[in-house]
Amino acid sequence: MLAGLLPICLAAISWGTTGATMAILARDAAAGPLLVGWARMAVAAACLVPAAVVAAAVRRRSPDRTPGARLAASPWTMRDVVACLGLGAAMAAYQVCYFRAVTLSGLTVTAVLAICSAPLWIALLAALCLGERLARLVRLALALAVLGTALLVAGPVAPGAAASGSLLGPLLGLAAGLSYAAYAVAAKGLLARRPPLAVAAATFSLAALLLLPTALAPGAGAALGAGWPLFLYLGVGPTAIAYWLFGFGLARVPATVAGIATLLEPLTATALGVLWFGERLGPTGWLGALLLCTAFAALARAGARDG
Repeated sequence: MLAGLLPICLAAISWGTTGATMAILARDAAAGPLLVGWARMAVAAACLVPAAVVAAAVRRRSPDRTPGARLAASPWTMRDVVACLGLGAAMAAYQVCYFRAVTLSGLTVTAVLAICSAPLWIALLAALCLGERLARLVRLALALAVLGTALLVAGPVAPGAAASGSLLGPLLGLAAGLSYAAYAVAAKGLLARRPPLAVAAATFSLAALLLLPTALAPGAGAALGAGWPLFLYLGVGPTAIAYWLFGFGLARVPATVAGIATLLEPLTATALGVLWFGERLGPTGWLGALLLCTAFAALARAGARDG
């Protein structure tokens, strides 16, 4: 399991840089969060689609005739197409729900609800749809990781966030976690039939198409021109490469384990805030970081047991 866990951890560390990048884009390029979401989807698709086409051509000419290679080179079925449509819709829904929740409830509350709920949603959906069962050590890691993440990112509501007491913001935060969980569980099933590169290429192409109206809004062109180096970084690094790594690892570990490992994202984001932006992490935050590290140690131990 460790061979699948490592690329997922690398992907999560990469995702941890997106918050800082988005903050710089908002400050320097006046880029709204939905525009950032569309741009990273579009750049990722532009990278992944040619790579997937080349990989498919190489597989067709390869002498490898193992069952896995034959399956990867086989034509796409309607079942595969429907699954990819679901993945693209889930990825687009995550962008909409998460960033809209930020405007209503602030970044901190949204992060707690979305990031902490995602592993729980994944565990539930994986048990219902994939028949996964949680080992005792993995259940312990799940509990520690969710609690640690909540402590790590919990704090005062962001300035300017709505204070009306409306439930819409928190509900959208939970919906974001559910959207991500749906993506992870559906991808786990599809990766048994299709290679990670093809799955990622199809997912982000569809998500970019669904979010295209955002790029047509007034002022979007100016923001894209002003912040293009960071948009390029977001699309290539934390999106195209990171989600390919995530798919590669997800094909080799249970979906629930993958969901726990992705909680390295807030740990990385917090480390960047402390080391780069001069933020201070109080006792509660340090306790959360310790619990997260303990959860990952438990995951590594469970992975070593399973080989």
